[in-house]
Amino acid sequence: MKNGFAKMFNKKASDPKNKPDQILEAISLKPGMNIADIGSGGGYFSLRFAKIVGEEGKVYAVDTNSNLLNFVKNSANAKGLDNIIPTIASGDSLNIPKNSLDFIFMRNVTHHLKNRMRYFKDLQKYLKSEGKIIVIEYGRGKPFSFLRIFKHYVLKEIIQQEMNEAGYIFKKEFDFLQNQHFTIYSKT
Repeated sequence: MKNGFAKMFNKKASDPKNKPDQILEAISLKPGMNIADIGSGGGYFSLRFAKIVGEEGKVYAVDTNSNLLNFVKNSANAKGLDNIIPTIASGDSLNIPKNSLDFIFMRNVTHHLKNRMRYFKDLQKYLKSEGKIIVIEYGRGKPFSFLRIFKHYVLKEIIQQEMNEAGYIFKKEFDFLQNQHFTIYSKT
């Protein structure tokens, strides 16, 4: 049961209709970079990021659920990846060195945040001066859908407004995801 959610999250993330390869291509991670995967779930993207950034880079797999982080750690060990750092999120603080991240990756997690603008603003301290935040989030969905009924989404316009108010600059948008919006913001 403990691994059931992790495996389900990874299965969804890896589904070709969710275009994980295109997401990785759009991000343009390079060897030696550092990235935080906030809301890492079962670690599908954390593991892929770790292969790309290599031994010189670091991947902070961030989640509020220690069972999920243990699953990520065990998966990384099984694949011989020692550059993934499981990081428990407690409140608004993250155990990540300041000014250390090239990217922060947030996929399907912003709808869980209570005060997004304050959270976004707080994330700035972890980014390098040229650092970027990648936000992939569900759109509203159809009436009577799970997304709408359980408010499991944040509109792109709201994310853009909140990121702007938190001091970020909109950089890029991708439109290849069917049910999600995909935007990138920079610190400067």
